[in-house]
Amino acid sequence: MGEDFELLRNVTIGQYIPTGSPVHRLDPRAKIIALVLLVTAFSITLSPPVSLLLLAGVALIAWAARIPLGYLARGLLPMLPFLVILFTFQIIFRGQADRQGQVIFEWGFLRLTHNSWPVVAVGLIRVVAFVTLASLLTLTTTTTHLTHGVESLLGPLRVVGFPAHEVALVLAIAFRFVPTLIEELDRVARAQASRLGHTGAASRWRPDKTLRARLPLIVPLFLSALRRAEELILAMEARCYVSGRRRSRLWRFQPTPLDYAVVAAGLALVALVWSLG
Repeated sequence: MGEDFELLRNVTIGQYIPTGSPVHRLDPRAKIIALVLLVTAFSITLSPPVSLLLLAGVALIAWAARIPLGYLARGLLPMLPFLVILFTFQIIFRGQADRQGQVIFEWGFLRLTHNSWPVVAVGLIRVVAFVTLASLLTLTTTTTHLTHGVESLLGPLRVVGFPAHEVALVLAIAFRFVPTLIEELDRVARAQASRLGHTGAASRWRPDKTLRARLPLIVPLFLSALRRAEELILAMEARCYVSGRRRSRLWRFQPTPLDYAVVAAGLALVALVWSLG
């Protein structure tokens, strides 16, 4: 029962932990570009050893950011059922497609061959890495800096009519409201439990059972989300919020040599991974 009321502890995306590390002090634009380059490196490699080395590099970044690895790993717990399903489907479809490869493991329709297991391993590592990288970005960057960073990077697209500021604001609000909605879900669950409301038993390994258990919480959660959205709109209007170029900024980002070095290292990493195949 206690785990049902501690949902926020397993949500790392959207949180911010001010540790004062060098990663926190980086220009948000450099961190966003580095994130894109790391995602590109993970996406172009098909080698499990290279993927593991890249994942070790992500762990090194977390260490430099002074973010506990246990905390990051806890953020993967809600994804365990998805990872298991992905692993099973990869074995089924990759194994059945590779009929000529040497069989390593076979049980019923599950078939793992010498040629299919690297693809399965790389796929799982990619999912873990993408979630961890997204968590690291929000854990080391405030919502405001993230918004300004995205807007600055998308700024050149304004010449073709792209709403850079609006897109950046939507992304920032989405990231910010992930932990807020989880916290609201936890509050609603506690309120219903205090009134002896029965929401069913959730199971980490049974997503269907968990969905049925959370179903009575969905309606109050949506109502609360709509109320918060309306309050946000009224607050922005009360502060005379105006989008577009007429808005001024409190912070002016000034890239440092370290920021350029981070971007250059990301580019070199992508080139190296590309050369290794």
